[in-house]
Amino acid sequence: MKDSASSKSLQGILFALGATVIWSGNFIVARGLNQSIEPATLSFLRWGTAFLGLLPFACHSAWTQRAEIRKAMPAIIPMAILGVTAFNTLLYKAAHSSSALNLSLIATSTPVFIILLARFFLNEKLTVRKLSGLSIALAGVLLLISGGDPGRLTSMDFSIGDLWMSLAAVIFAAYSILVRRFRGELSQSVFLLTLFGTGIVFLIPWAGWELLASGPPEITPGAAGAILYVGLGASLASYAMWNSAVKSIGPSLAGLIYYSLPLFSGVAAFVLLDEPMGLIHLASAACILGGILLATRE
Repeated sequence: MKDSASSKSLQGILFALGATVIWSGNFIVARGLNQSIEPATLSFLRWGTAFLGLLPFACHSAWTQRAEIRKAMPAIIPMAILGVTAFNTLLYKAAHSSSALNLSLIATSTPVFIILLARFFLNEKLTVRKLSGLSIALAGVLLLISGGDPGRLTSMDFSIGDLWMSLAAVIFAAYSILVRRFRGELSQSVFLLTLFGTGIVFLIPWAGWELLASGPPEITPGAAGAILYVGLGASLASYAMWNSAVKSIGPSLAGLIYYSLPLFSGVAAFVLLDEPMGLIHLASAACILGGILLATRE
């Protein structure tokens, strides 16, 4: 039994890491799309791609589990609104008026919100080891963002986009808590298909308003490839892994692993965009990974 529990925990940690790695690429790929496609429209294209990609594999199971779907809808609707409709749309909206530095800093607040909400709603204990790992990982993220100069953190100018990103961080934390509390009997593929489809329904009025106000976006071959990535990778694959991780190790530990997002984004930027990497990045990586290992060590 102990070996089985350890294996399940390791699997959950690897799933959380996998989701975070893909999401780190999402920030780089989606950055260019924010200038040409409106936020809700981009979210609609992203989740529509994920839904259509999953549909051939889950439609038969969804039909056979239709009674369970109806029973689970009261729990799925708030998860869909938070995790599909609102979170990514607000993130894309924030990117229009906030700097990458501000967004990176605010994104690191998500694990803090997850741990606090898990304490109040799931009665998860705040152990000394978990808090120590949280502090070390947060220090590593702040080191990465500030470049080793604390003055950069105190001199930052905040905009309306920063408020949108702060709201998005709270929303994703709440989504993670709801996933942990979900007790439906749906298979993973049917759960995701229902989640995506429900979230898309609530996106339609928002995206429709943007289309009326700004007109249809121009989908270039590059934009089409980026939409496929965020739809099939950053939506379908990442959410499947993240939900499995939350179920296996809980939202607090999964949230701590989310701290590695800036680390993977930095590596991707170094490889794909030829951005520099120095000793600050290595020291930050050591803090982030060390804090995660301390907090998740069984």
